[in-house]
Amino acid sequence: MTEMTEENKSIGNFPNSGDLGIPKLRFTEFGIEKWATKRLGEIATFTKGKGISKSDIDENGETECIRYGELYTFYEEVISEIKSKTNTNISSLILSEANDVIIPASGETQIDIATASCVVKSGVALGGDLNIIKTKNNGVFLSYYLNSKKKLDIAKLSQGISVVHLYSSQLALLNLKLPELEEQDKIAKFLSLLNSRIQTQKKIIEKLETLMIDSRENLFSQKIRFKDDDFSNWEHKKLGDILIESNEKSTKNNQYRVISSTAKGLFYQDEYFTRDIASQDNTGYKVLKKEQLVFSPQNLWLGNINVNTSFEIGLVSPSYKIFDFNTSLTSYSFCNFFLKTSIMLFEYAQSSIQGASVVRRNLDLNMFFNIKILLPSINEQTKIANFLSCIQEKIEIEKQILEKLEFQKKFLLANLFV
Repeated sequence: MTEMTEENKSIGNFPNSGDLGIPKLRFTEFGIEKWATKRLGEIATFTKGKGISKSDIDENGETECIRYGELYTFYEEVISEIKSKTNTNISSLILSEANDVIIPASGETQIDIATASCVVKSGVALGGDLNIIKTKNNGVFLSYYLNSKKKLDIAKLSQGISVVHLYSSQLALLNLKLPELEEQDKIAKFLSLLNSRIQTQKKIIEKLETLMIDSRENLFSQKIRFKDDDFSNWEHKKLGDILIESNEKSTKNNQYRVISSTAKGLFYQDEYFTRDIASQDNTGYKVLKKEQLVFSPQNLWLGNINVNTSFEIGLVSPSYKIFDFNTSLTSYSFCNFFLKTSIMLFEYAQSSIQGASVVRRNLDLNMFFNIKILLPSINEQTKIANFLSCIQEKIEIEKQILEKLEFQKKFLLANLFV
């Protein structure tokens, strides 16, 4: 949890209060007065957006606009910064009023369609397939409420199989429990402050990740170098010079936990996937140890290559390739960054031949081993690896902070509403 502020110190805990018509967590100034039970149709009116096609989007357009698909991919509970613009004649558009709440009118699944966002700006064009809810209640409060406690109830109101529809007549029947406007305003402000902190945290991570990419590319292309008289010219080598293949295999089932290698890193398979995709008997799987390189020959060109810096030992699919590093020429810590540069990804693609699937290409190992590389001295490799590791450690710390903030938001959404 984040550091307590004066705002959240005033929140009281009311366990087992759901039956009393009050939330489990509540600002203490509002006591134990029950929230009123009302239907959404009693406190709101409904309209629909009007079609804005993809071809209508213009980054230099004069009118900000929201298309329904963006609710799933870009926006959260509060919409203050608008992604898209259009030059469509304004007379043919449906424009928002500040405090409007929008929900998709159609979608692929029932749970996805139950996605509410409050538009806090007037004059934003609202696209077709959007239900627009207009209310004198706090739209931000309502958006958080519909996205948390009422999400499943909204999903149950939707109809359809291949395409799911949600009509305003159904939304009007949704039962709500609402506090007075003053309490709505306070909850909305509190959650918005937390959400703003989450967005700031995401931007911090994005900037660090951009710094990592730029630093990595510039260091390995020698556009920038550390100043040191002892650092010699980089030497020409082949990838095969620094890699020693390892083929150790498990001798019994479940000898170690199964690890999956992905373009995003290494993960325990049973934690990364919602179902077990390994074979029932993993005898004969390859053994992956710490500080070894592992990659998928079929997906290498997509960046599926990793140095194991996280797990002491584990098993990977027999189709994977595992290598130790020739420590007289290089180190695992240097290669952890070097082997994921854009120029190396290009070389992997050039060494891979199109297979039966568009996303799978078969690696030509001879071509792979013959990829030409430039290596600095061991001392310079160490300095580069240490520098990039500092950035990586900072990214991981900031991600942990984001995880705690998102957990706090999830907890509050579950307990601040009835």
